[in-house]
Amino acid sequence: MDIAPVMPTLILASSSLYRRELLQRLTQAFICQSPALDESPLANEDAEPLVRRLAEAKARAIADAGGSGLIIGSDQAAVMNGKIIGKPGNHAAAVRQLQQASNNKLLFLTGLCVLNSETGQAQVDCIPCKVRFRDLDDALIERYLQREQAYNCAGAFKSEGLGIALLASMETSDPTALIGLPLIRLAQMLENEGFSVI
Repeated sequence: MDIAPVMPTLILASSSLYRRELLQRLTQAFICQSPALDESPLANEDAEPLVRRLAEAKARAIADAGGSGLIIGSDQAAVMNGKIIGKPGNHAAAVRQLQQASNNKLLFLTGLCVLNSETGQAQVDCIPCKVRFRDLDDALIERYLQREQAYNCAGAFKSEGLGIALLASMETSDPTALIGLPLIRLAQMLENEGFSVI
């Protein structure tokens, strides 16, 4: 009789409901812990180094707090016209972001880290997703924001919800990267550490 290998404990270093739901596609065997971390960019820090650094920093913060096993950290930034855009925070700022996004391209960069707390070794990657927005007139923007108040989402839209209807196209190697947890790359990283999702 074959004995299944003992899988390491899996910790998602996030309080995000969307990341939790994504990880549940691969496995139910994980726990969530929210890292205490300053996520401010460093001076002159570009988007890709930022998301790589924060993804790893989130994982290491959980390890430093006593988390043991394989720790998953993820972070995302949106870039428009060469500048990082943050979460709008309120209705007026969300309207401005969507007006600027109209007929425009945005680059979403998702940093991903799998940290083995026992060895201290971290796999870190960044998965890009290029999106092009449709022509968004003011009436459409208002209708969207009335239905989905995406004030805590960079770019002021939720691709996992109604926001997908604002897009004309998307280009990425991993569609779940846009939601915030690239499952294709994550499955590979976990398998590298002996955690098989299949």
